[in-house]
Amino acid sequence: MKVEIYSDIACPWCYIGKRRFEQALDRFPGKDGVEVVYRPYQLVPDAPEQASPHRAWLAERYGPQSVAMDARVTELGAAEGIAYDFDAALHANTFLGHRLLHLAETEYGAAVQADVKERLLKAHFSDGVDVGDRTALTAIAVAAGMDGERVTGYLAGEEGADEVRDQLDRARSLGITAVPTFVFEGRWAVQGGQEADTFLRVLQQVAEETGALVPAPGTGPDDSAACADGSCAV
Repeated sequence: MKVEIYSDIACPWCYIGKRRFEQALDRFPGKDGVEVVYRPYQLVPDAPEQASPHRAWLAERYGPQSVAMDARVTELGAAEGIAYDFDAALHANTFLGHRLLHLAETEYGAAVQADVKERLLKAHFSDGVDVGDRTALTAIAVAAGMDGERVTGYLAGEEGADEVRDQLDRARSLGITAVPTFVFEGRWAVQGGQEADTFLRVLQQVAEETGALVPAPGTGPDDSAACADGSCAV
């Protein structure tokens, strides 16, 4: 089973969704047969290359409610083991980070890509790192086991940029307008940072539909549970 997760590095719900999906996958009997790949999405594609304080940017965009928004996400993230620090977080353009994730997938595989994704999210949301900075991105890549010289040269040029743009276009062609969006086998989609139990039901349902897993009696999910938000079909 292939799961493509469309998400942005600067999306706090993508961090929560990643953790919850991983919890579900760890409980899924067929987890060894699931390939997880991260696909790019940019919530603010025109964000400037020069990073700025997250709090100021969010307040300008959403007004007074921005404080409550961050507080709510911080509370939910803590339950998933995520330490959000929005006072330190920087608003940055994430295109370079998505290029790095593309390189990680194509040259190192899905496991390394997932590691880089986790490190990027932590750097952005917990450590106050500018994830649009090439030096910072290279350090993250090296920590995940990637070759530093290769990454430095890659980010200095335009390699992979067209491929990432094509993937961003594909997200739009699929009708994805919010993230995270989880696409299963290119046929079913679930939007949002759902609870782990919901993701587990979806994994089970897709496995049944594709013949990848035979459910134990009485354990199969129903459509309403897996698609409660009405966004399960691409």
